[in-house]
Amino acid sequence: MVCGTSSQNHLRGALVANKTNRPQGTKRKASVDPSSPSASKRLKHHDEGAEQGDGKKSTALKPIPFPEKVRLGTAAKGWQQQQQQQQQQQNKNKNKKLTKHSGQPAVIEERNGEIEFRVVNNDNERESLIILTGLKCIFQKQLPKMPKDYIARLVYDRTHLSIAIVKKPLEVVGGITYRPFKGRQFAEIVFCAISSDQQVKGYGAHLMSHLKDYVKATSDVMHFLTYADNYAIGYFKKQGFTKEITLDRRVWMGYIKDYEGGTIMQCSMLPRIRYLEMGRMLLKQKECVQAKIRAYSKSHTVHAPPREWRNGVKEINPLDIPAIRASGWSPDMDELARQPRHGPNYNQLLHLLNDLQNHQSAWPFLVPVNRDDVADYYDVIKEPMDLSTMENKLEADQYATPEDFTRDAKLIFDNCRKYNNENTPYAKSANKLEKFMWQQIKAIPEWSHLEPEK
Repeated sequence: MVCGTSSQNHLRGALVANKTNRPQGTKRKASVDPSSPSASKRLKHHDEGAEQGDGKKSTALKPIPFPEKVRLGTAAKGWQQQQQQQQQQQNKNKNKKLTKHSGQPAVIEERNGEIEFRVVNNDNERESLIILTGLKCIFQKQLPKMPKDYIARLVYDRTHLSIAIVKKPLEVVGGITYRPFKGRQFAEIVFCAISSDQQVKGYGAHLMSHLKDYVKATSDVMHFLTYADNYAIGYFKKQGFTKEITLDRRVWMGYIKDYEGGTIMQCSMLPRIRYLEMGRMLLKQKECVQAKIRAYSKSHTVHAPPREWRNGVKEINPLDIPAIRASGWSPDMDELARQPRHGPNYNQLLHLLNDLQNHQSAWPFLVPVNRDDVADYYDVIKEPMDLSTMENKLEADQYATPEDFTRDAKLIFDNCRKYNNENTPYAKSANKLEKFMWQQIKAIPEWSHLEPEK
């Protein structure tokens, strides 16, 4: 699966290669596995309910004839202006309420009819092909390193479905392509991208909520699997994905391709949750929790300023303020809170570690070697090390000096070259990453004394 966004807001994700050829020759119907919608379906957030699945459009209301123009008097004009002002105020209040619940412009734009969410597949319908072509162009633009023919093959493949964000008239601004596996209760997210000029509107999160609700309502799928690179892991974590795979390996192993350099992530959906209502639900829960807190706490009480400030601000003893004295505060507590949480080298080491983890050659060293995949690794390597272990040690302040940090980093590279032949991709990645690390260290004046071993 691959996610693509602008360089400022990476939504870049994971690649999963499915060996599916582009349909050729005579046209055929959509495959039975998985079931495909016969026509483009709109996913609109309405209280009245969803459209029927047979693809038939509801009967259009007859247009109301426009009355003949009449010259409005002063009273009539005043009434008209008053009605317009009331309508504008209602729209403002409505948008404020939506923003309060969702905090995302995407929700407001959908409610106002500016965008809509459509589920499409290659069913030879004109609108479906237009939307799929728009998605293909976005994926190809946002994922320049991906082969264009590979993206086109999967987007147009009839075993895949896509959910697209569409503006009028049929302008695609983002979407997700996924493949459901009928009978196995999981789907594989293949591509996910938002157009670069439509960032920071909440489209990505709202799109994922639509996808979850649609998949739950129309299939037996309750889990998503995807491969994410370092740039996309943060996005998927916000959408409920985790690196801990609880789905039985026998269910998905062999059905999705292992993407080299990616991190497999899983999202398990809750049957009773409507994800489009999640923002409103969390807000109600927050209000209930705060109400419970107010019953036992006075933290919400706003106190009047001290009398000493009436004649200007001057230094006072905090314990002379009754509310502070009643809270149990002491100067020792304040001094403890001011102490730094980490050592003096923490920030620079964290920055260096993040650079190493995000490097394109870091994929073999992100997590410990799996004993099940490489049975004899721990017989050869007696002191294993990886970047995630270094991250845990850094958070625990176990790197007192930069030398301690580079010692563990060099252990990673030496272990790799010891176990793997020098011509393997693993050894080459170790050499590239080690060279990059020393380049970064040289750019820090305080660490100029550090030199790589000859």
